[in-house]
Amino acid sequence: MSVETHPLLKGQHEPATRSWLSWLMVVGLIYLLLAAVGAIGDGFKAAAGDNAKALFAFASNPFIGLMIGLTATALIQSSSTVTSIIVGMVAGGLPIEIAIPLVMGANIGTSLTSTIVSLGHLRNGEEFRRAFSAATVHDAFNLTAVALLLPLELLFHPLQHIAEAIAGLLVHDASLDMKGVNFTSALLAPASAVLEASVSWLPSEMWSGVALILIGVALILFVVTAIGRVLRRVMVGRAKEILHASVGRGPISGIGSGMLITVLVQSSSTTTALIVPLAGSGTFTLKQVYPFTLGTNIGTCVTALLAATAITGPTAELAMQIAIVHLMFNVLGIVLIYGLPFLRPIPPMIATSLARLAERSKLYVLGYIGGVFFAMPLGLITISQM
Repeated sequence: MSVETHPLLKGQHEPATRSWLSWLMVVGLIYLLLAAVGAIGDGFKAAAGDNAKALFAFASNPFIGLMIGLTATALIQSSSTVTSIIVGMVAGGLPIEIAIPLVMGANIGTSLTSTIVSLGHLRNGEEFRRAFSAATVHDAFNLTAVALLLPLELLFHPLQHIAEAIAGLLVHDASLDMKGVNFTSALLAPASAVLEASVSWLPSEMWSGVALILIGVALILFVVTAIGRVLRRVMVGRAKEILHASVGRGPISGIGSGMLITVLVQSSSTTTALIVPLAGSGTFTLKQVYPFTLGTNIGTCVTALLAATAITGPTAELAMQIAIVHLMFNVLGIVLIYGLPFLRPIPPMIATSLARLAERSKLYVLGYIGGVFFAMPLGLITISQM
């Protein structure tokens, strides 16, 4: 028997080969994500021309923008997807003032996943109460963060201004540039050429732009789903080890582990799906789960920051600015709400009250999910258009 065919050695080589193939697939998917974000930006420029602001007049009311971001994320079940699309839209002309409430809404919408996961414990009243409170503490925190930071942003624009300053340092005319050759643009040029060629048969530039937008959105949906599956296959075992080792060690460790696991698996949905059942079973308390869910909010910002690197040219700084706004919104929310002792108990109190109502009657669960994530935002959007 040769060395290559020895069963023990073969068993050692196969996992390593699969791991390499998985990471190569991740690299390919990231490239596709960058190309998709670029396609959305190019598509909006082509479709809207100089009228991009008028195109998004329907979302000029920040509260409507908030509701659109919330509903879109609740339907797609991925804030990474929605924020990546928003980055592309900003590159295509969406005003940053409109994009900021959209991003805040996406933060609320993503917390629906953990609430749905908690429904797996419906049959056991005590377990369901623990799981539902662990899930809705994420909702409660995100709602509280928006209630505090959106009015501040509308009055003083701190996120917009600080993110603009940081983006200016990260993205400038000389960035990624040598002798006039932009490496990001050159790297994505083949994919851009293929995408543009695929819509060149359409009768006008406007329709070609619309088609590019649709292709870009479809590709982002595919990539975020696919990359999550690949990374879960490679990293979930390690993620579980991190979770069990660090969540109970204190709030800083909890936030750090939530952030790290979300970065590793590129899905806050997966991260919350790991922690909620453990809270339901009593392995972790609400006090331990609370900071962990805050870390997932930070971890999920990586995709938008990555997507922003796909944008080159005059709008590159704006694209990076909205990605930084997303990150800063979550970091500042944690500093204010979790950092200030008088605000820290608010999300757990809301979650505990909701869990008690849900344990008493499952109609409260239906009313909560349907009302907060669908009926209220869709109702406000409808009223605004009347």
